[in-house]
This record gives sequence, C-alpha cells and structure tokens, in this order.
Amino acid sequence: MKYYCTILSYFSIFCFTGCQAQETGKQLLTLEKEITLTNIKGRIDHIDIDIKHKTAYIAGLGNNTLEIVDLGNGKITGSIKGLDEPQGVAYIPKHQEILVANGGTGECGFYNALTLKKTGSIKLTDDADDVRYEAGTDRIYVGYGSGGIAIIDAANHKQVGDIPLPAHPESFQLDAKTGKLWVNLPGSGMVAVADLKQLKLTAEWRKVLPRANFPMAYDEVQHRIVVGYRLPAKLIVYNSETGKEIFSTPMAGDVDDLYWDAKSKNIYISGGSGAINVFRQTGDSTYKQIADIKTRNGARTSLLVPELGLFLIAARAGGDKPASLLVYKITQ
Repeated sequence: MKYYCTILSYFSIFCFTGCQAQETGKQLLTLEKEITLTNIKGRIDHIDIDIKHKTAYIAGLGNNTLEIVDLGNGKITGSIKGLDEPQGVAYIPKHQEILVANGGTGECGFYNALTLKKTGSIKLTDDADDVRYEAGTDRIYVGYGSGGIAIIDAANHKQVGDIPLPAHPESFQLDAKTGKLWVNLPGSGMVAVADLKQLKLTAEWRKVLPRANFPMAYDEVQHRIVVGYRLPAKLIVYNSETGKEIFSTPMAGDVDDLYWDAKSKNIYISGGSGAINVFRQTGDSTYKQIADIKTRNGARTSLLVPELGLFLIAARAGGDKPASLLVYKITQ
C-alpha cells in the first residue's frame, strides 16, 4: 500500500507538472490560423517576411517553387516556379527584392517583390543554402557548397567577397559591429568563428558529441551564441567571445530553426519531431523550459517575427494532411 501511494504521488506530481507546462505553452503561443499551402508537395525549407505588407516567402524545396503568402487574408498570392531546390530566402526591403538560394544549381536569383520578375543572378558552385541580409552594409551572406560563405552587394547584385570554410555551412549569424561571423559546420563537428574584414576563420569550437548542429541564434547584448544539435537533441548556449559553454539542456528532436528574442528573453525552437519548445532565461547562466507545444511531424522550419508578435512554422504534407503554414500569436 505504501509503494502504491508513492507511485501515485509521483504520478500526480508528473501530471501536475505536465499540465502546468502545457497550460503555460497555450498562454504563450496561440494558433491564430493554419494556411494551406496547396502547391507544396515535398520538403519545405527557409522562410522570410516582408513585415510592412505582412507577406511571407516560403521555399518549397520539394517542388522547386517559392510560395508567397498574405498573412492577413491567409492566402497564397503568388509563386515563383522553375527553381532548383530552393533553400534560403531573404526579402530585401531597401530594394523591394527577394533573393532565393538554389541548392541544386548554386544559383542565387533576385526577383522583384511586386512583379516576381527576375532582376539578377549570381552563380555559386553548388548547394546555395542559408541566407542572411545585413541592412547596415546592404550586403547579403549566402552559405554554399562544400565550404564557403559568399558576400553579395545587394544593390548591384555582385559578389564582393568570400569566406572559405572546411565544410558545408548550415545556419550562421553575424555582427557587423564586432566584425564577426559564427557558423555551424556539422560536417566538421564544430562551430567556427570568422573575421569579416580578413575573410577567414579565427576560431573553431569542436565537439565530438552532441553533433549535427544545424540552427543558430545570436544574443548580441549578452554576447552569446545559441546552437541546436540533433544527435542527441540538445540546446547549448556559448559565450560568443570565448566559445565557453554556459548552459545545455535536452530539447525537441529534429530541430531546424531556433530564435532568441531579447525583449522576452525567450528561445523559440521548432522541432520536426512535432513540437515547439520555448526556453526563458531565468538567471545569468540558466534557462528554463516554459512551453512544449505539440505541432505535427515534419513541422521544423520556422520564423520568429517579433515586430508582428508572430511565430511561423512550415509543416510539410504528410498522410492526408496538406502542407501548411502555422501562424502562432505570441501572447506573452
């Protein structure tokens, strides 16, 4: 009887904690709408947004299209076809253009955001992938090939630099003020640091385990790099200056995107295992999970839009469910 009560007590505590976490998650993120992406049949990659017009750009890698979605009315308003495994996408507000990085050909194509007509092109070797636009310098950074980050002048569509890398880059972050760039190199088992002026690596943070480091975020105020690993599924926060590990914890599986929000001090994570995890910084070197929200398998690429209070997740088609864009409202 005593054993039974002990088990019951543990079960009660577990249920209370689980329900409490779920309730916190529901209060934190509310599913505002689900927009069906009828044209996307395969894998979905990165997302970007025109904040002013509330227009999302979604890389439909599996069917070689870029889908344009009006978040206001919840409808697809256009599509750029004939791409070759589109992976990275960036909306350039200064020029009202969209850059699409094609993994198949390595081409980075520029398109007018109003007409969707092609306005320029840069050919990289192959596997053009993740993209970052730095508004201060009006430059675009594109990870590509077996090891490189191309630097492109957004105004004239010309490549103006290149950072050689020892392996294919996944997510990366940069700080123009400090002249540094941090990049995930899962093929080499490390996070690398590059100097933007010298265009070369200056540090390598290597790990045997965990591995498969794909997503990355940057906390410029506290000088921290946040990295998501898949094998095993783990979140690690590093000092961006020294590479010293500050915090680590298990998280959702098959992670592809994560974001740091300085205002709320939250880390938003989208895992292809079918969950959103949210961790909140609670101390100088501590972060607590405050939400574990069920989505669906394969819903792993996402975009945090703090200006609109939204968290967007692309869910690939599966079973009898079509591909869709899940639009969550951040409520606290």
